[in-house]
Amino acid sequence: MTLPASCRSKPSRQGRLLPNLTLNGAEQMALDALLLEQCWTNGQNQPILRFYGWKRPSLSLGKHQQEIPDLWLSLARTGQLDLLRRPSGGGAVLHAGGLTYALVWPEAPRRKREAYLQVNRWITAGFAQLGVSLHPGDSPAEAGGINCFAHSTTADLVDKHGTKRIGSAQFWQHGHLLQHGEIPLIPPAGLWQAVFGADPPQWLPAVPDVSAVETTLISSFGLGLSTEDWTDQPLSVEECTLMHQGAQHYRLDPSEL
Repeated sequence: MTLPASCRSKPSRQGRLLPNLTLNGAEQMALDALLLEQCWTNGQNQPILRFYGWKRPSLSLGKHQQEIPDLWLSLARTGQLDLLRRPSGGGAVLHAGGLTYALVWPEAPRRKREAYLQVNRWITAGFAQLGVSLHPGDSPAEAGGINCFAHSTTADLVDKHGTKRIGSAQFWQHGHLLQHGEIPLIPPAGLWQAVFGADPPQWLPAVPDVSAVETTLISSFGLGLSTEDWTDQPLSVEECTLMHQGAQHYRLDPSEL
């Protein structure tokens, strides 16, 4: 008897897991883009997952975001934050006191919305193990919105109070997907207020432990991707060189804007 497709177990495979690297924002974006490019140019069929932090407070702008308020330029010129451009779309995201995830998925569903929904399911399952209930937002998408965390679409995840907890964005190349997203954990209230004119999202009753979030999500992504084993693989010398070279494409110089 042949089992229906919904009941068949998926074949397991290995995935690449990178160590948590704290780099400047332009390097982080260059590395995400590099891993995606290598995936399709080398014909790799394994997913790549990494979590990372930011060396300095950074404000990343979506690929197509054109509006850059004078206030942001002033904050960058005075050294309070770095400005950079993401390879992905969406609005501005403040990276400070949070955890960022990046997934390179060579066999992602070709429909953007379905890819978002699947990744959201894995993230939701991971946070459920930490006692945090999340669900997708329901606001309409806004191309290049000023503040990514000011609204929540089905690409994002909110808690039971409607507070946005995770904002994600996509970048596609040759049918391969890079999806990365920010999980603000302890965002600096003063800087968030200065950038967006609003208070940052607060975790109630307590902020999840960053190590627990990372560990749980690695497991949850593995189950969702049918990845039996993540292979810990640090960056090669060549990858480090290419990352540093590519960083110039994502760094924004406020003196030139």
